[in-house]
Amino acid sequence: MSRSEILAYAHELGITEILHFTTNKGLVGIFASGGILSRDRLEEDKYIEHIYTPNCEDRLKDADWTDYVNLSISRINGRMLGVSGNWHNTEDVWWVILSLDVSVLDAPGVYFTTTNNTYSNCVIRGTGVDGLKALFAGAVEWGWYGSKISRYPSMPDEYTTDPQAEVLYPGKVPISALRKIYVKEGEHQDAVYGMLSPFPSVPRVPVLNAPEVFR
Repeated sequence: MSRSEILAYAHELGITEILHFTTNKGLVGIFASGGILSRDRLEEDKYIEHIYTPNCEDRLKDADWTDYVNLSISRINGRMLGVSGNWHNTEDVWWVILSLDVSVLDAPGVYFTTTNNTYSNCVIRGTGVDGLKALFAGAVEWGWYGSKISRYPSMPDEYTTDPQAEVLYPGKVPISALRKIYVKEGEHQDAVYGMLSPFPSVPRVPVLNAPEVFR
């Protein structure tokens, strides 16, 4: 199927943004490298290795997928953000959420997963518009014990059935896809604007104080 069907379906659902969370240190690395790098490429980058603070402590459960960037549709994976927060619970580390253009769904090599990609016993991975549609099924299995999560009547159309559903983007998401940056505290807005100043090639996007996006 043509990849243009992906964007048509995303538009039909009202999807307006794709999200990725990172630390303030990770944000500097993203600005410096000109995009969001996969874990494999982060470990190869000679500049970023000095400020590297991965969101996930290890990737043993999805070792075959470490050259992909993990993204979310319309809402962040709150469970994963909470776990990552516990790993980096220090005063000098705080979190930002990047809002990306929906067109990243349409990039060559993108995979869609119905739940967290590490749930190898139940995750369904797919490509194209059918792969995307599977993330919005009436019910989705997740976890390790046959648990299922179902859509409820008031669930926004643009929300995946399982909040842990992922978009796996190969290699590097280009910085040109960046549309907004969300912070959890107002004082971090100025800090992000300050981080932008040494990197003129990074788009000057709005930095919004939006703690609700982190829930």
